Amino acid sequence: MATLDSVSFALLSAFIAAFLAGGIVKGTLGVGLPLVTVPLLSLVMPSPIAISLVSIPVLASNLWQAYDSGVSLASLRRFAPLMLALATATLITVPMTLAMPVATLNAMLAGAVLLAVALMALKPRFDVAPRWERVASFFVGGISGILGGISSLTGPIIISYLTALRLQREEFVAVVSAIYLCSAIPLYGSMALYGRLGAGEIGWSLASLIPMALGLSIGKWLRGRLSEEWFRRSLLLFLSAVAITLLFKGMTAPASA
Repeated sequence: MATLDSVSFALLSAFIAAFLAGGIVKGTLGVGLPLVTVPLLSLVMPSPIAISLVSIPVLASNLWQAYDSGVSLASLRRFAPLMLALATATLITVPMTLAMPVATLNAMLAGAVLLAVALMALKPRFDVAPRWERVASFFVGGISGILGGISSLTGPIIISYLTALRLQREEFVAVVSAIYLCSAIPLYGSMALYGRLGAGEIGWSLASLIPMALGLSIGKWLRGRLSEEWFRRSLLLFLSAVAITLLFKGMTAPASA
């Protein structure tokens, strides 16, 4: 199951299940597709391949969301330091991480998932003074770019930061979509440049839209029938178990790239 060259029934089942689960979570909570799908896929294939397979859903959903929400030039100027630092850090980090052994990447991805779980569980509250916002934005963008270059999971730190700025809901949605694109475009562009995102991965990523769409439909159906808090707690427990499994896999896997 190391590559997509020869697809077994087990690998195909894992592929469908991972995108179905990611779609359910995104349909229920509005976020969480890469957070769920990437670590699940990484249990059965190298992390870089898992990251490449979410490329089309991530790019398509954020392009549409940014367009549909109508991100303003004022917002783009306000968060330009964050987006510049995010894109730069991603471009620097990707070639470094692609050269790492798979075992190391698995461990780092597990750490990123556990960080996301901690931020979602603790929901840290803090204030950012207007005079420090540009500096804070640059710092948040840099850290998130490093995290995204390793795992593709830029969201947790950025969401915590934007929440602290108390943006209006529509502005939040528009801004976070534009910010995600500033991470996704250099991430997947770099992976394509280094031969980790080719025609095969793009084809499978396009195919992933089918189970993802089914998951979204299920998630929307569940949204009004389940307690969001109960669902969120169950998700955090599930992600913690996946991260620990991935960490153990990283510790026991061969040290080859």
